[in-house]
Amino acid sequence: MDARIISALGADGRRSYADVGAEVGLSTAAVHERVKKLLDKGVIRRFSISVDPERVGLNFTAFVAIRNDGGIHCRDVAPRLRAMPQVEELHSVAGEYDFLAKVRTTHARALEDVIYEIKAIAGVARTTSTVVLNTEFEDRPLDLGWMSGDKGG
Repeated sequence: MDARIISALGADGRRSYADVGAEVGLSTAAVHERVKKLLDKGVIRRFSISVDPERVGLNFTAFVAIRNDGGIHCRDVAPRLRAMPQVEELHSVAGEYDFLAKVRTTHARALEDVIYEIKAIAGVARTTSTVVLNTEFEDRPLDLGWMSGDKGG
């Protein structure tokens, strides 16, 4: 039941608990209580908005793979990357690189500046960038129905 509530709110976090309850077969009070518990447990971290990056001038997206030089621990590099507003996401990864960063900028030259800034961080050995030509989908709400067998898997 919690998965169905999460899926319903994930699609539109502004939906009323009455509307969600009607969809999942619970009372408004029951949905409210379940959401409160999900918030308390940290399952639901926050309710937020989704902004179209291009409509605010962030027309250029790239994924930047970052390799640590081994002299400084990755945990010491991550806070420096977090402090860069152009780094939208940062993932520690296994493989040839240590991090994969999603970077958004206004244009290619701004990306170049960000890459130079990343390379200047102590502990960064090298980067490789992949420029996004088109985003097919992103910011996808979690649909947990597949976990319970509701929609296959």
